[in-house]
Amino acid sequence: MGFFIGTIQSYIFIFLSVNSWSIYASTLICLASGYLITGGLHIDGLMDTFDGIFAGKKKRLKAMKDSKVGSFGVQSLFFITLIQIACILKIQNQIIIVLPICLFWGRFSNLFFIEKFKYRSYKKKSISHKQFWNGFKKESLISIVFLLIFIAYQFVSITSQAILIKFLFLILIGIFFSYSIPNILGNKIGGFNGDACGASVVLVETTMLFMNAILL
Repeated sequence: MGFFIGTIQSYIFIFLSVNSWSIYASTLICLASGYLITGGLHIDGLMDTFDGIFAGKKKRLKAMKDSKVGSFGVQSLFFITLIQIACILKIQNQIIIVLPICLFWGRFSNLFFIEKFKYRSYKKKSISHKQFWNGFKKESLISIVFLLIFIAYQFVSITSQAILIKFLFLILIGIFFSYSIPNILGNKIGGFNGDACGASVVLVETTMLFMNAILL
């Protein structure tokens, strides 16, 4: 799903930029379209998670449950948005290749998250949250097949050996951050919940955007 959302956002960016919109306006609308498509759920989870982390261990889950956004949540939104804008401005000519795979890694990270940790929420038990979970191997099968097809396509289409090496390195980086970021969040929170999963999506996406902007 992340790959297709990223593709839609990329085409919105390209359509605007070739129709006399400034690169800055195209970037802002590209990001805004992502929030619109997802309903802002992931960015809301990011803010709630940062509020919870900085509220302290005893108040963490309560702060995440609170509908009010605290100062740390606002700061996280501000800094993440600035980083994403800067990255898109850097990769603008390669956005159709970069943005979809970055969003793919963001969603893929939640498979590691749910597999490794138990559900945690304020005053709620985790009885039914994994009753439809079939294990990482089965749940990730479609994503892995899709990733292999994507890698095979890049092998065929990329003619420069230097770019191919960078591409393979970015795949390894994607796997690393898709595992490490939810692992850090899970250990910090003591499990996973909807907010933490949303935070993982945004943090992995942004990290991968940043890595692509540096290497490409």
